[in-house]
Amino acid sequence: MAVSGLVMLGFLVAHVAGNLKVFFGPEEFNAYGHWLRTVGAPVLHHGWALWALRLVLLAAVAAHGVSAYQLSRRAARARPTGYVHRRARTGYATRTMRWGGVILLLFLVWHILDLTTGTAHPGGFEQGRPYQNVVDTFSTWYGNAVYLLAMGAVGLHVRHGLWSAAQTLGAGSPARDRALRAAADATALVLTAGFVSVPVAVMTGVVS
Repeated sequence: MAVSGLVMLGFLVAHVAGNLKVFFGPEEFNAYGHWLRTVGAPVLHHGWALWALRLVLLAAVAAHGVSAYQLSRRAARARPTGYVHRRARTGYATRTMRWGGVILLLFLVWHILDLTTGTAHPGGFEQGRPYQNVVDTFSTWYGNAVYLLAMGAVGLHVRHGLWSAAQTLGAGSPARDRALRAAADATALVLTAGFVSVPVAVMTGVVS
């Protein structure tokens, strides 16, 4: 779970950096979208590198989901009898990791149908014009609502998941716990702010 989570975290960092190119205008953002499909040319055919990345991410998502299920089953077997006291013993992010994961999985499906295949895209989806497609999506109330909800889930998931991964991989210690928590908080905040800035920019007319 830790390794697959870190793979997806790496993708999120690269993805938000690419998304922020929308602030440099349609020409640069569309050129970035075109570059993603021509990485490795002429050695690789058009789109091969992008599909390889998609397959890696699909494998990471599958491994993450299977690991989450296996760990929840182990936890249930380890303590078949529930706690007598029902007071919450963990933080909000910890308690919502499972539902956050479900929300993110549903969002991923919607996001692909919206901005990759164009099946659920509002208005006319234009292949090769990602800038206009982004503006179209965030010009609708439901596009913004779905995206902002999902980005909130991303922030909580990253905040708890990054700290947990550090503990699992042996980076944690009493002396480093505070610094690791601060790093997880900062990473989650920066990622969430970066992703949210795009729909906010469209809503406010900064990007149009």
